[in-house]
Amino acid sequence: MSYYLDVLTPQNCQLIFIDQQPQMAFGVQSIDRQTLKNNVVGLAKAARVFGIPTTITTVETDSFSGNTYPELLGVFPEHKILERTSMNSWDDQNVRDALAANQRKKIVVAGLWTEVCNTTFALCAMKDADYQIYMVADASGGTSVDAHKFAMDRMVQAGVVPVTWQQVMLEWQRDWARKETYDAVTAIVKEHSGAYGMGIDYAVTHVHGGPERVKHGERIGPNPAQV
Repeated sequence: MSYYLDVLTPQNCQLIFIDQQPQMAFGVQSIDRQTLKNNVVGLAKAARVFGIPTTITTVETDSFSGNTYPELLGVFPEHKILERTSMNSWDDQNVRDALAANQRKKIVVAGLWTEVCNTTFALCAMKDADYQIYMVADASGGTSVDAHKFAMDRMVQAGVVPVTWQQVMLEWQRDWARKETYDAVTAIVKEHSGAYGMGIDYAVTHVHGGPERVKHGERIGPNPAQV
């Protein structure tokens, strides 16, 4: 049976973040950069909730690309960052070893840039080690709309499965009766999923009569009732 028919689960996949660094993001033109970072962090939080084995790799941190987004590192403060010189993560033995150690053939990928680091990694991992690649299109970015699009097209032609970050998270959740992750997933949605999250906030307060959500338990500015 083709792996295209498989649904992602917390037990059958792993995740790699490739070069989610500021200098790489500066060159992204295919997606709003703040939206890109929002989606990357949302995906990372989801991976943390579901216990997905996660690899973080960077390129030329000190000489060019800068440090990984602090918001991403904040989700995985204990993770070792695998530093490289190669544009293709697959060329680095430490990256290959980290992926192999997780013993999962499905790799969810979010990286910069789509047309360089993502494409070369995906093609080589599939050809050399028979990995199945799921490319998170909205947690990745290219240097132009065309660069991102044609890189995605090329990878899809080779067998890569295109996905979005929220799609991946909801495949991991699968059933809202899974209460052990329900609260954490809806919290991520409220923080990172735009209109979907706004809808949950509205339903909680105006449909079900729940309390207003206040981030970190604190209001910004005075309480209007006290002014």
